Amino acid sequence: MPTETTLMTRDDALKQLSHIARERAFERHVGSDRLIQAGLNALIAGVESPSLAMLAGLLRSEEPEASALFDQVLEELGLLFRPPADRRAAKWAMADWVAGQIVDGSLDAAVGTHLIWADIAEDLGYPEELEPLVHCAHNLDGWEESWGVSFEELSREAVETAKQFLNKRSAAQAGS
Repeated sequence: MPTETTLMTRDDALKQLSHIARERAFERHVGSDRLIQAGLNALIAGVESPSLAMLAGLLRSEEPEASALFDQVLEELGLLFRPPADRRAAKWAMADWVAGQIVDGSLDAAVGTHLIWADIAEDLGYPEELEPLVHCAHNLDGWEESWGVSFEELSREAVETAKQFLNKRSAAQAGS
């Protein structure tokens, strides 16, 4: 039975490249296979860059070259992302990015709040601004059916908490 494949649009492919750029900038592991696949997706979607075809065409034996080629493609497309040099500022930028993904649905609320709890809040000394998201992570991580609230409801609450976090952050940055 034939299956229908939906091809990525150019915008989707650029968004995927940008997303992976941020993952790597925030020191998340991204395998060479994902870098090459993102390059292939972008090429098929009509994205043009001098190095893109080289990235997309890498063979398994050439995977070690993927990282440098991926950065070159990002540079050519103007998508290279560098987090703030200050470690604390970089952690706050990562918190904003993760919260944004929770809000837009591209990252599961349980996974995202856990990331904020384990990889960001801890490094920042559990600041008050992240406490509501850490609380959501604890609830989602330890959820039991006997609580009388559904996991889905806790997830919706986490999305709302991430929205509030981003709104407070943007209001604070606008005021500074």
